[in-house]
Amino acid sequence: MQKSLSVYDSDGSTFAPLVVIELVSETKEEAIAWLLNRVRDKQQDGGAELLVEQLTPGAQGTEKDNPNVYVVGASWQRLLYGAEDVGLFKEFNDGSMRGFTYANKHNFKEFQGDGDGFLSMAECQYIIKHELDNLRAKDEAHVPGYPKMKLYPGKSVIRRMQSKGILVQVFPLHEKEELKRLSFSWFKKIKLSFQPLDDIRHYFGEGMALYFGFLEYFTLALIPMALIGIPYYLFDWEDYDKFTVFAGFNLVWCTVILELWKRLSASLAYGWGTLSRKKAFEEPRPGFHGVLGVNPVTGRAEPLYSNAKRQLRIYLVSVPFVLLCLYLSLYVMMIYFDMEGWALMIHDEEPTFWTGLLLFIPSIIYAVVIEIMNLIYRYAAEFLTGWENHRLESTFQNHLVLKVLVFNFFNCFASLFYIAFVMQDMVLLRQSLATLLITSQILNQIMEAFLPYWLQRRRNKKAHKRMIKTMEDKELPLSEQVKLEADMSTYLGTFDDYLELFLLFGYVSLFSCVYPLAAVLVVLNNVTEVYSDAFKMCKVFKRPFSEPAANIGVWQLAFEAMSVIAVVTNCALIGMSPQVKSYFPESETQLIMWVVGFEHFLLASKFILTFVIPDVPKHIQIKLSRLEFESLEALKKRSQAHGRKCWRPRGSQRLISDEERRGRSFRY
Repeated sequence: MQKSLSVYDSDGSTFAPLVVIELVSETKEEAIAWLLNRVRDKQQDGGAELLVEQLTPGAQGTEKDNPNVYVVGASWQRLLYGAEDVGLFKEFNDGSMRGFTYANKHNFKEFQGDGDGFLSMAECQYIIKHELDNLRAKDEAHVPGYPKMKLYPGKSVIRRMQSKGILVQVFPLHEKEELKRLSFSWFKKIKLSFQPLDDIRHYFGEGMALYFGFLEYFTLALIPMALIGIPYYLFDWEDYDKFTVFAGFNLVWCTVILELWKRLSASLAYGWGTLSRKKAFEEPRPGFHGVLGVNPVTGRAEPLYSNAKRQLRIYLVSVPFVLLCLYLSLYVMMIYFDMEGWALMIHDEEPTFWTGLLLFIPSIIYAVVIEIMNLIYRYAAEFLTGWENHRLESTFQNHLVLKVLVFNFFNCFASLFYIAFVMQDMVLLRQSLATLLITSQILNQIMEAFLPYWLQRRRNKKAHKRMIKTMEDKELPLSEQVKLEADMSTYLGTFDDYLELFLLFGYVSLFSCVYPLAAVLVVLNNVTEVYSDAFKMCKVFKRPFSEPAANIGVWQLAFEAMSVIAVVTNCALIGMSPQVKSYFPESETQLIMWVVGFEHFLLASKFILTFVIPDVPKHIQIKLSRLEFESLEALKKRSQAHGRKCWRPRGSQRLISDEERRGRSFRY
């Protein structure tokens, strides 16, 4: 927790500032007073029961500074009750991971004294965000001072003010000393070692730690491919007939590494307490709108939107738009092949060193165009998915991922498939794959690391220099820290990072048998990716809220789908090799039947492997089963005891107080 920085609440108590709320500067006073009162009110009165205070401007404050900036914290007791409300899992005294309960707090391993230090700062900030998001309207018809900003019972106050533009941003604060230690062990000292995943999880949360864990695992899994690819590249460079061995290794590799990752992620998630954590009930996303009605599950009033209308928008607008984009991508691809033919014609007429370089120009231009098209399509896909008006954030993300993956896969790999199976030109395939891979890696490094850092320096150069000086050498006043972090870029999540790894996995698993150095290039890219991503998380972006996660979600399915496509692709490449064709000199039909049969056998073996290799290691399965058994037994005993205690002779019954009910609560 952030001990060095503290503020005084309106009642005179001090608290550590954890989260910042920024309202627009012209927000009406009655709306501010109403929001602050709702944040401070007791839970039984419908409030969040948090501590909040206006940020006082520092010595370097100016008239241009926004006065409506507030810092939010909470008492330790409130945070511990919040940890129980969100279903936080912590290590029990027997070494198992159990849902935290305030009544049993002293039975948890790291709980000492009053619990100071039991929760990480990231967990505290997640609890505060949860409480703010669950701050709901009671009987207010609208936000005070804004008659057009309608409210209804059960509506999230923070989401309404955010969607209407009154609330600018809500973000968690960095902790200087902890960030300094993490930066030193993570990226400041270049060394060949594993990443500090536990420290990353402690500071940024499980979702971020799983991404960096997958990035590290993917890099290590590529090393065998790289070690085989280097001698293959050196000794069999022009012998394309011998790529069948490498393709066969590809088939096994892309299946096994994904199954082993599921086991590793399960082990990580269990140690972090998210594997058996119950998923919270999802609330409507901020952009969701519709006719006011009653949710049949919660019984609360909320907007309702016809699923039939949403399906019409998807199939009559979104799907045709995606198909149109795929057609445009195909058209650009054909222009690329025309450029390739033109460059080859010039080189054949007068072969020189410069005309040899000219052969690579079309591929470089095409690679740049691909990245630009991917970027433009991403914005269009986000707009369309938002326009489809999905109720839940998870549904929104799933539809967005599907749109982006379909287009990116077609845009990045269509030309390679065309060269491999229509033109059947392995020399051009190798050249195109190498150019696309190298160019995309360079552009991604520029876009993900150097460009955000440069924009940050350009936007606030003086403030950035002051931040570097004060945050690393001496204490930074709270007002200055909040001002500097508020101006930082907002981290938009791991979507683009996983997408980049997905495309790199495709380059390696689909066609690396033709260009064996692909795995080597991806390893080098991933090593630099670790340092660049770590740098931008610690120095360029605002600190994101912790997001509990037990796995990499829909991206696991995306990688598995790519591995299935890789099986089909590599089998087809094997069938095209002269080595295999020599066994079927007279019948092409037999060759096709053999390739299809072999491909079906490998796919069957792949799906059998998914059942043979358990997703969760045996020792973790035993711990989870034991915990479930103990929870059921404890619930049974408690129910029996409750039944005996609750029976009383007539006239001797009494009401049970909130304190007693809280003390008898049980969560499993």
